[in-house]
Amino acid sequence: MAKRLIPSFNRILVEKIIPPSKTNSGILLPEKTSKLNSGKVVAVGPGARDRDGKHIPVSLKEGDTVLLPEYGGTEVKLGEKEYHLYRDDDVLGTLHD
Repeated sequence: MAKRLIPSFNRILVEKIIPPSKTNSGILLPEKTSKLNSGKVVAVGPGARDRDGKHIPVSLKEGDTVLLPEYGGTEVKLGEKEYHLYRDDDVLGTLHD
């Protein structure tokens, strides 16, 4: 479903990662535990242009796991899933394993 939406300019489409609410052994975790606002990049726009008309590519690529700001972005619902649109500049960082 998300492949049908291609973000404009320097925007990225992110699917937020929801932390598990239960451990493998069945213990329920409180909502306050390790709330890391992160997501996976699903689609990337072509990039923006500077004042001289030169192309500035987006620094992220599809599949990257990113750290997102607490507020901001535009919520988009495609089918049953919820996604968020952010500008490339709004992303706080990239998470690596």
